[in-house]
Amino acid sequence: MSSVAAVPLLTARDLAAPLAWRHGQPISAGQFIAEAQALAESLPARGRPLNLCQDRYHFALGLAAALLRGQMSLLPPNALAETLRQVAGDAGDGTPLYALVDAGVDASEGDPAPGATFNTALNTAPDTGALPVRRVRRPIGVAPATQVPAIASALPAVCLLTSGSTGAPQPHAKCWGTLVTNITSQAHALAQHLGWPSLQGLTLLGTVPPQHSYGLESTVLLAWLGGACFDAGRPFYAADIAHALAALPAPRALVITPFHLKTLLRAGVALPPVALTLCATAPLSPQLAAHAETMLGGPLVEIYGCTEAGQVASRRTTAGDLWTTLGALRIAAAVAADGSEQFSVSGGHVAKPTPLADVLVLHSARHFRLLGRAGDLIHVAGKRSSLAHLNFHLNRIEGVQDGAFWLPDDVAEAVLRPLAFVVAPGLSARAIISALRGHLEAAFVPRRVVHVAALPREATGKLTAAALRRLALGESTAQTTNGEDVAGDITLHIAADHPAFAGHFPGHPVLPGAMLLSLVMQALARRPALASKLGPQPQLDNAKFLAPVGPGATLQLSLREHGQGVAFELRQGTTTVARGQWVASA
Repeated sequence: MSSVAAVPLLTARDLAAPLAWRHGQPISAGQFIAEAQALAESLPARGRPLNLCQDRYHFALGLAAALLRGQMSLLPPNALAETLRQVAGDAGDGTPLYALVDAGVDASEGDPAPGATFNTALNTAPDTGALPVRRVRRPIGVAPATQVPAIASALPAVCLLTSGSTGAPQPHAKCWGTLVTNITSQAHALAQHLGWPSLQGLTLLGTVPPQHSYGLESTVLLAWLGGACFDAGRPFYAADIAHALAALPAPRALVITPFHLKTLLRAGVALPPVALTLCATAPLSPQLAAHAETMLGGPLVEIYGCTEAGQVASRRTTAGDLWTTLGALRIAAAVAADGSEQFSVSGGHVAKPTPLADVLVLHSARHFRLLGRAGDLIHVAGKRSSLAHLNFHLNRIEGVQDGAFWLPDDVAEAVLRPLAFVVAPGLSARAIISALRGHLEAAFVPRRVVHVAALPREATGKLTAAALRRLALGESTAQTTNGEDVAGDITLHIAADHPAFAGHFPGHPVLPGAMLLSLVMQALARRPALASKLGPQPQLDNAKFLAPVGPGATLQLSLREHGQGVAFELRQGTTTVARGQWVASA
């Protein structure tokens, strides 16, 4: 943590220059400070905000206002009602909680009429239970600030809430001085990768929600503390990303996850050049990194870190597999009681050694190779590997759009063999197994390859062990209580906490169409007579998504033969939410 008593909210910069872009319009640093100060005056004198803002600029205003008010912002992993109830129930210390939202703000501008306040509760706000709601909107007629306010280094600035093994949000608090030291080191490392003296003038476009540690650190805070500026949006689809990049001034950077990057590059849309692609949350293959640099023009840099320690190291993936720690951070190894090697990071913003959940190969205190998470290590037939290693080779197969290994942990077999789930419409299971045999020991070649329409990834692209296990065992609540009624329809109960809702979309969760198609295919697999018409690699002939499906929905699925394929229809009550047809591959 910084030893300085107070640190400016923004690094030294021209306050008249843009700090953010919103709907194609620049917002100066001075204007941002003035708007944050106005919002701070409207916040309660005592409290703790739960920042649920979807617009990245609104999120930044809420975060800055809370800091100016001396309050720590809570950043939940999603805006599902159950998560918010858990957060509210775990407050514990008597500090009143309130929610900051921007749901319902007009998409074209979102500013209130003259005389309106920040304190208007929204009928369309997320279900926050008993929490009072404060609306974040830009004020009108506020003159730009001419000075940058300072924030106490020791002030608890944010509390990141991550889903632990129990599923309950786990708190990780960060002081302002800790964040400043960490992000300053990150900015310096990125400038070195670019060969620039600083990040001044770089515009950041993020596809990651700002409530996630990576999204927070590499968009909003990297702009505040690294001299860059950020875009308020969070584009999802490839065409939207391309359009958003083209609307921003060069030089620009794309902040993205490996899964989302892979999807973007496969979409075939023309992409404007970027000066930098920043990637994190999972190791990237060198092939994908090289493809990204070819398609986007600038270097691709990966960030390695964890919620507990923040951002720890970076690498340019195409330059090699060695990671270099940021700033004064150093890695150390020790032997645990069970004889295994454990690794920790300390120095810089990490005041005391913090354990890492990964297995590393140290080349020095500053340089290492990453083998994978310690919890991902698996043993099969006396052999040892990691799920990260297996997934790496699975996803590098040409034609595999997404894939993940899973190893049963509670099946009574003499020798367990891993299972692989793939999104690979043009590849047979035999072809995938054959490709893996050239890179994996026989014990780790999957016994079965299961084709799915989509994997239940979170908004950041992460695939949790719990979600994968539910998929593997057919225990996702959208499937476990399925049954057939007398008419032959299949009933699907969509759980309120289904992992596919995370990020789609905060405050207004909607089940993605890809997940609906996956449920249809899983139901087809239980109807052998119909499935036999489609063969091993069915193709989607057409699909229409007619109405949104939210948490807790009960759907009726009808399947019937139609020509050379199988038609499906999903209904919620009397409303048809989706229909289409699967046919056998040519």
